[in-house]
Amino acid sequence: MGWALSIVVVGVAVAVAEIALENRRSAQAGTAAENAMNPSTAPGGSAEKVVHTDAEWRKLLTPEQYRVLRQAGTERAFTGEYTDLEQTGTYACAACGAELFHAKTKFHSGCGWPSFYAAAAGDRVILRPDRSHGTTRTEVLCARCDSHLGHLFDDAPDQPTGQRYCINSVSLKFIPDPPATTKASANR
Repeated sequence: MGWALSIVVVGVAVAVAEIALENRRSAQAGTAAENAMNPSTAPGGSAEKVVHTDAEWRKLLTPEQYRVLRQAGTERAFTGEYTDLEQTGTYACAACGAELFHAKTKFHSGCGWPSFYAAAAGDRVILRPDRSHGTTRTEVLCARCDSHLGHLFDDAPDQPTGQRYCINSVSLKFIPDPPATTKASANR
């Protein structure tokens, strides 16, 4: 009878540990979802990795965002919201909110997608070889959530880096700079 009681006690201890682990995972998933939608609340800003299940990404993103960001799709040329936008601000990842590009590095390349000559910081994007479509290109991914953003090309000799980050508008969220405060309005 002693050994049977030991087995029951061990079984209960394992069950309690599994429940505690599941509660911890649920709490972390909730925090990750909050951080994905509001990177300012993420510990360490945009450096914290954002991980979701496929089902969670489908709930968080529009169908077009999901197709491009999570399935490495491409939006049609000259249809994106930010292709011709000329405004000061920052371009963030549409999936997780990480700051990716500054408007000051945006230029008109004529390719049909927003083009930038540099990322906001070297660690904001991941570059990896893309051998799809019978050619080798460099894929650009968000370093925070691993979402597909577009591709990098070395075909912009008129730009400071010689590079063109060709990024899908649907992969981005534009955050305009706050209006400048003039001395006249500050003295009122």
